[in-house]
This record gives sequence, C-alpha cells and structure tokens, in this order.
Amino acid sequence: MNIILSTLNAKYIHTSLALNSIKSYCTNYKNDIKIVEFTINHQENYILNEIYKLQPDILGFSCYIWNIENILELIKIIKKILPHTIIILGGPEVSYDGETLMEKYKDIDIIVFGEGEQTFYDIIEHFKKGNKSLEEIDGIIYRIGEKIIKNKPRMPLNLDDIPFVYENFSDIRNRIIYYETSRGCPYNCQYCLSSIEDRVRFLSLDRVYSDLQRFLDERVKQVKFVDRTFNASKNHALAIWKYLIENDNGITNFHFEIAGEILEDDIIEFLSKARPGLFQFEIGVQTTNKETLKNISRKMDFKKLKKVVQSIQKGKNIHQHLDLIAGLPGEDYKSFRNSFNDVHNLYPEQLQLGFLKVLKGSGLWKKAKQYGLVYKDKAPYEILFTRELNYKEMLKLKMIEEMVETYYNSTHFYYSIRYMLHFFDTPFDFYEALGEYWEKEGYHHVKHNKIKLYTILYEFFKNTVQEKEEILKEILKFDMCLMEKVKKVPEWMPINEEKYKLRIRNFYKNKENIEKYLPNLIGFSSKTISHIAHLEVFLVDFTYWIKSIKAGKEILKIEKKPTPILFDYNSKDNILGHATFYKVTI
Repeated sequence: MNIILSTLNAKYIHTSLALNSIKSYCTNYKNDIKIVEFTINHQENYILNEIYKLQPDILGFSCYIWNIENILELIKIIKKILPHTIIILGGPEVSYDGETLMEKYKDIDIIVFGEGEQTFYDIIEHFKKGNKSLEEIDGIIYRIGEKIIKNKPRMPLNLDDIPFVYENFSDIRNRIIYYETSRGCPYNCQYCLSSIEDRVRFLSLDRVYSDLQRFLDERVKQVKFVDRTFNASKNHALAIWKYLIENDNGITNFHFEIAGEILEDDIIEFLSKARPGLFQFEIGVQTTNKETLKNISRKMDFKKLKKVVQSIQKGKNIHQHLDLIAGLPGEDYKSFRNSFNDVHNLYPEQLQLGFLKVLKGSGLWKKAKQYGLVYKDKAPYEILFTRELNYKEMLKLKMIEEMVETYYNSTHFYYSIRYMLHFFDTPFDFYEALGEYWEKEGYHHVKHNKIKLYTILYEFFKNTVQEKEEILKEILKFDMCLMEKVKKVPEWMPINEEKYKLRIRNFYKNKENIEKYLPNLIGFSSKTISHIAHLEVFLVDFTYWIKSIKAGKEILKIEKKPTPILFDYNSKDNILGHATFYKVTI
C-alpha cells in the first residue's frame, strides 16, 4: 500500500513533528509510508503534480490555521485526478466541528480528531488487512454513503510508546526540529486549544535523555520544544536543562515555551551557568490588564514575571522572546498601550505583537458573542475588532507591529532605537509615531533594503524630533558596524575622514594591538586583518552610555569627541548577534 503523509509548512525551515510521529509509531508499516512536505508558498500546480506522481492509495494531510484553506482547495482537485485515493485530514484545525467540515467538503473521506498515532495505525490496519472496521476505530469521523459518523474520542497514549520520531537528519539538520516531552497543559487560557486537555502527560526522563543525545550527536542547529508549558513540572524541566548543560555540544540551540512567573530563584541561578546561546525562552505575557487576564482565565503575576525576566537578563546567556496579544476581551487601545510599555520596558531580545486568533474549540470561540469579538470567518480567524478596540485602532496596532518587527526584532537598529526612545514619552508612542510616518510616506507599499531602512529611521527622527540628529547619525553607523563589516553606507552618513586612514593602517600593523584585541588573527597580514575586522572613528563617544545599558542602569551620557572603535566579526554575541567591539586608541 502506498501511503503519503503530507502538510504545508509555514516556511521551508520548519519541519512537521506530527507526520514524523505518526510514521514512527506505525512501525509495521514504515516501508509503506512516505512523508512529503511542502510550504504554503509553493504553487498549487507544483504540489498537485508531485502528489500525482506518487499515486497514493492513502493521502493524509496535517491541518493547521496557516494551511487549512490551501489544503481544502487542494483536495478538491486531488479527488478529480486521483478519484480512488483515500483522503484523510488530521490536526488541530479539523479536530473541532469536523462533521460540518465533512458535510461541506465531500472529498474528505476520514477526519482524525485528537491524537493521531494509534488512530492512523488502526486506519492502515483497516484498509490493508480489513481486520478492523471503521466503526471500531476511536477518534475518527467518516462517511458511509451520505451519512457522517463520529466515533468516540481516543484515550490518550503513553508517550513512551511513540518511538523516536526522526530517522534521517541529512535533510533537516539545518532546519528547525520540533520535539515534545509532554502533552497537555495545566493552565486554562481561553484563547488556546491546549487548555482543553488539562491533564499533562510526560515522556520518561530516560527516554528524553536518549532522544536529546541523538540531537546533540547529530549537531543539529535548533531543537524547538513544543511542550505548551515546558516548566509545568519543575523537576521535569530542571532535569532536562541540567542534562543539556552537562552535555552541551557547543552548537545546538534549544527553544522552550515557559511560564516565566513560576521560575524560582534556584532555577534561575542554575540557568545562569548555561552557555550563551544554548537556550531560548518564549514567554507569553499576552496582557498586563488584570481584568483581561481574568476574562481569558490566565493567572499571571506581572510583578513576579518582571523580576524573573530581569534576573535572567543578568546572566547575559539566554535569549528571551516575550509575546503580547492584541484584541483580547476587555482591553482597549489605552490599556494595550500600557501592556506594550510594560513589556517593552523589560527590553527582551524579541517582542512579538500578535493578534488574537479565535480558534475553533477554544473558550473565546464559544464566548465570542458575549465578549463582542468579531473575527475573520476563514483561517487563521484573526480578530477584526472587539467591543473595546475598533477596526481603525486595530489597523494602527498592525502598523506598530510592523515597526516592531522591522526595527526592534531585527536587532540591526538596537542602540539607535534605544537612543530615539529618549525623545518620546513611552516606547508605544515612539512606534506609533514611526508607524504613522511610515504609512504617510507610503513605505508600506514596498519592501526596503537595509540601507533604506536606516535612511527611513534617520529621516523620521530628523522630521519628528528635529534635534540631536548628528548624534543619531553616529549611533546608526555604530549599529551598522555591529552587524557586519560595512561596505556601503547611506549618502547622509559620515564616514572616516582622510586624516584617520594612516592611523588606522598603523593600528593594524602594530603587533601589540593584534595580540590585545584580535588574538585569533595573529599571523595574518595587516591588510588581511583590515578586511576581516573594522576600525571606525566616530565623532561622538557613546561607550559610557552603552556600558550603562549592559549594566542594566541606563545613563544617557554622550560626549562630542572623536572615538575609535574596533569591531571583531569573528567574535559575536550569541544573544543579539552583534560583533564584539573595543574602544581603542589610534
């Protein structure tokens, strides 16, 4: 039997944990199953042609909010060109209200709702051996003639019964590899589907250690844990973090979604021992409005969370990603401004401003009318407006999101943004003003290269603040130099004056300078070193200000005097990706 498991990932760099988990579980039928992954950016005809060539007897799709519309369009055509292929859909996007979906789309033969491993195994047994009828398979919706039948839900699996899910790392070593050590969530957040299963099941630690060692031995780039609240069990989380710190291969990064407010001091102290870049933490703040937190059944003490985030920052070794959700019930524009400022003032390495998705089966989906939530009918069911937040305000937040993503999260403008914020009442006001300027100038119509993005930021500041622009020019240049050896700068940006060129050349020829600042380049010619490193003379000295930021006590002290700074691109910060730099004398 020819069985194809497929999905459309959001990006090429992503991999499908669900499909690999199903294949690994169906041990007896591994030779019958082939995983074929596409992305939502692939052309429809390309996907159809590739599937047709495979001539599947059974074709299963893993469905999510980002791909369900594409998949539903695909299967209508697939049934025309492969009329005898059994089409099976599974995943969170079809696990709720599946009967309605099957009534609307006659080309779906079976829907798997809930956990899919054992269910899919039973389906293969039915079609290959005929020793199990569809009526006996828990966790499916199917049709007999015009009648649609939903069987009882399947009992949860023992996670240790699922073998290690990845067979071959050759194609995925440099992609994001997803992994889970638990299913379920102890929390009851009403915007999330994980709250539906309140029982948390864990993979045994011995099994986890064995799996993690596979990743470490293969030296994969990143492993992203999909556990909904990784530190729901302190002992489970600590044991895994301890194993990863003790067995660190110096390459692999591990990403966890955690509840930051429940991290205790002893755990934070332990985590400070991790190699910089070993761990990433994603923390869902969502809102700091207490009434809204109550509406979404989320227990979160922001004071505790703030203390935890700041304590982790002191270790300078863990990348923190904090999330906010716009459009939650009970939060208006002013309240969201407060939530945004609360989170931004923590200066996480990444701040994600997302918009509520009213997911099928979630608590907010059931109470949408009660809360006045108006959202798109098609996936991803994004919020349009609420009782408290109108559509015009939502559009303003969309523009702020774009500014945050473009300028804050890229880290290419780290110190420039930090400097500009001093001229606005709050961070929200800065991004709001920048977004209004961006839209007024029509910059939202096209994409821009890096040089243009620096220019837009400079012009915005010059037109809006109308002071200190010469200082900002130098800081913008500094940000450019932090990311890469600058080969091209905007025409308005000052570059080294002719009088410094000889001094810079002599600096590279001085053996003591290389031994002190660039020991990894000892033995190279001064010309070669000048091509690898970069020495720039800035017209102002902002190094004290930068040191104060890194110390967590920002003092805006900038002096107008020539300041040579050396950038070492062979030594970069693992958290922000910035080059190591030194204030030098020439």
